[in-house]
Amino acid sequence: MSNVVSALAGISHVGFAKVAETGLHGMITLRGDLDSAEVAAAVKAATGAAVPAIRRIEAGDKGRVAWMSPDELLVIVAYEAVSETMTALNDALSGVHALVVNVSDARALFRISGDTPREVLAKVAPVDLSPDAFGPGDFRRTRVSQVAAAFWMNDDGSFELVCFRSVAQYVFDVLRLSAERGGEVGYFA
Repeated sequence: MSNVVSALAGISHVGFAKVAETGLHGMITLRGDLDSAEVAAAVKAATGAAVPAIRRIEAGDKGRVAWMSPDELLVIVAYEAVSETMTALNDALSGVHALVVNVSDARALFRISGDTPREVLAKVAPVDLSPDAFGPGDFRRTRVSQVAAAFWMNDDGSFELVCFRSVAQYVFDVLRLSAERGGEVGYFA
């Protein structure tokens, strides 16, 4: 049997902020009518979280759920819980027009933390990251430098960023360079 490993084996870098690949995470794409009672009940039962509003992420006792598009959610659970969560979602959505797909091994997840993690992302993503425009629970699907990514802010002020596994090294290098000491802009200090 294969030994499952994360994209970059937990690599990290500390500059004026810390950038770290956070290991294996379960990630499930759920597509369907996000306004339906069936999807809301399935998501709540599987994760403990509500269906998030546009450009938001919600946390529950068994996972997090991020708004990806008008008919798509990203369900984030423990890597070991993917199979069980997919079964729960599929069972709850039986007979409903929906799609549930395991995308765990196609994604990488990074955490940006420290005193000024907001500045790291503001330098590489075309998103207004001012405190008035982007706070805890906010979620954006965007680009980091030249590749697709999505990120959100946690309650502790850190950020988490998800990208395709195939560009994980590139994304890490972009974030690492953005976080280098001496490269602080000081706008969010």
